[in-house]
Formats: sequence, structure tokens, C-alpha cells
Amino acid sequence: MGFAAATPSVIEDLIKRAGGCAVIDGGLATQLEIHGGVFDETLWSARCLITDPHLIKQVHLEYLEAGADVLVTSSYQATIPGFLSKGLSIEEGELLLAKSVKLAIEARDQFWENARNLPNHTYNRALVAVSIGSYGAYLADGSEYSGHYGHDVGSEKLKDFHRRRLQVLLEAGPDLLAFETIPNKLEAQALVELLDEEIVQIPSWVCFSSVDGEHASSGESFKGCLDILNKSEKVSVVGINCAPPHFVDNLIRKFKKLTHKPIAVYPNSGEIWDAKAKRWLPSSCFDEGNFKASVKRWREAGASLIGGCCRTTPSTIRAISKVLKENS
Repeated sequence: MGFAAATPSVIEDLIKRAGGCAVIDGGLATQLEIHGGVFDETLWSARCLITDPHLIKQVHLEYLEAGADVLVTSSYQATIPGFLSKGLSIEEGELLLAKSVKLAIEARDQFWENARNLPNHTYNRALVAVSIGSYGAYLADGSEYSGHYGHDVGSEKLKDFHRRRLQVLLEAGPDLLAFETIPNKLEAQALVELLDEEIVQIPSWVCFSSVDGEHASSGESFKGCLDILNKSEKVSVVGINCAPPHFVDNLIRKFKKLTHKPIAVYPNSGEIWDAKAKRWLPSSCFDEGNFKASVKRWREAGASLIGGCCRTTPSTIRAISKVLKENS
């Protein structure tokens, strides 16, 4: 199958310190909204980098207190073209990208300085994973859940889109790269090529979305997608994010057959995003109690990192952390 080399030590060490399964944080936008954050369609929660950066740091601290071992930055929908469309300069956009990493690092260091001196604490010094959303996330038209980018979007266009953002975020000093909600094989291939072209000395994870629990959002097989990632030494972890939690059991089993890399899963709450109405539709098929009950099963199936995506909160992450620490 052509599997790549072993996982870089920074992730291996974290998983080991966490007892075999580390905790990723949860939904950023949901918690920012609770604290009064206001979003728009194209920048989404990244708008708070401009208007309310203190809220971003506050949410990071809340997830750390809840037991997160990995903080994911507020840069998912932050792109230079997106900031330009709001009237900012290239320099201002690049500074905001760097700020997303700085806020997470500041929160992590502040929290750890206090937590390390607590008697009998169970916290780990968290890693900062810089969020890099798919091209579809930038389009803000729901295409990160379809992978249908149009005939004019090829590998070179995708690499050009991601390149400068990647460079700026790397310069800001995160611990790892988190490519999120990747919907198709084309973008996975472009990311692997880009990582090879750039000087990248930190590990990466690449997480796909799925709308049917069997395939990538584009309808392509995960075998084709993972065959690409398996050959890359720069991609250390593969997984699923922002898919409904009831898909996760099957997807972990599927991934275990297709890769030797550690698997990350951080599903959404089970609610459904209506791209036209720009709102989440409630779902009765899953609740936080079910989410908590599933965590042990996901770990036993082979997940090495577990967290939450859209509509999950610090209480979700606290429940995940409790389950994992009880079973470590």
C-alpha cells in the first residue's frame, strides 16, 4: 500500500502523554456566539480576529480548562483573499492570520503556567494546531460539503490558493498543521504536493468530511484519498471532521483498513448545515449524552485523537476528556 514513515514525535509524544488517545478541542464559532461574537458569511468566526480577538483567547482557555490536548486556531475561514474582500490590505490580512496562531499560543502558555503547579492535575501541555480550511470553506457556498469546485479549479489553482496562507501560518510558530473539512481527492493531492514544495518541519493532519458515512463529500472513495496521503511523510495523521457523529464508528473501521497512520475524529453535533439559509438545522438523532457514550467505542475502534467540531462546546470536550482519562 506504500505507507509513509512513522509519525513525527510531537504527535506520538502527545498521544502517549494522553494515555493513548488525545483530546482535540471543540466548536469555536458556537462558543464565540455564546460570548457575543458576530460573524459574516465569508469570514465566519475569523471575523472575530478583527473585532473581538479577546473572545477567541477566552474560548481557547475554556477548552483547555475542559481538558483539550490540542487547540485548533481560529483561522479555518481566514484567507488573504477573504480579508481583501473586506477592504483590508495584504499586510493586514497576513497579520490577522499570524494573530490566530499567537492567540492560541498565548492561551496555551498562560493556562499551562498555572495548571502545571496544581496538585494532582491531569492536564497535558497542549499543542497548537493551525486550522487550514478547504478551498470550499473560503467560497462560503457549502462546497466544502460537496467538493464540487468547478471545472476551472485544478491542482495548481488550489496550491496557489493555499500557498501564501500556509507560509504565513508556519512563520507564526504552531506545533502542527490541521487541514480540515477536505472534500475531495483533488485537494488532498494538491495539499500533499504543496507540503513537498514548501519547507515544512512540523507534522500535519488532513481530515475529510463525509455526507454519507461511506465516501468523501465529493462521493469519491476514501481509499483513493488515503492512498495519496499514505505516501506522504509530511502527513502524520488522517481523519474525519464535521461529519455527523453517527457516521464515526463506520469511518474509523474503514480508515483502519486503509492506513497505518493515527486517526483523528472530531465530528459535529449531528445538526445539519443549511448552506442556502446559512443556519444549522436541529437533529434528533444525536445529543451530548450519546456523544459521550460513543467516545469509548471510537477509541476502541482505533481513534488516536478525539474532539468535536461545529456546535460542540467545552462541556462536550469535558465529557470526552473524562471518558478518555477514565479509560487510559
